[in-house]
Amino acid sequence: MRSQASRMAAAAATRFLSGIDYPGERLAAVAHAIEAHSFSAGIAPQTLEAQVVQDADRLDALGAVGLARTLMLGAAMGRPLYHPDEPFPIERPADDMTASIDHFYTKLLHLADRMHTAAGRAEAAQRTAFLRAFLVQLGAEIGFEPFVAF
Repeated sequence: MRSQASRMAAAAATRFLSGIDYPGERLAAVAHAIEAHSFSAGIAPQTLEAQVVQDADRLDALGAVGLARTLMLGAAMGRPLYHPDEPFPIERPADDMTASIDHFYTKLLHLADRMHTAAGRAEAAQRTAFLRAFLVQLGAEIGFEPFVAF
């Protein structure tokens, strides 16, 4: 269902825009930008507009807001902050269904490499550095060295 959410949103936007006489020749581009923004949909953006929307969506997952969102969602789903035996996935595979910190390793720390625009890459680098600093600080506080090599 989650992988279909952006397609459903694009269809709803197309219906809405058609109803308010939005220029028909622009509907497909708008729909594509909405469909392609979703990480889980796995749709490659074909236009600059879709690239910008996709970068913006990924930037939202990074930095202080992304950190807060990751921890809030993990708590709401009943996941611990980190794995009790190995807080950072060094010897074990990262599994964000097991612990919130693992989401950094399965997704968040990789997003900067997937940005399409120069502005997106620059902002993602800054926000990713913040996430890495958080992991280093968390490791210091709990007595474990985090794995942040990439």
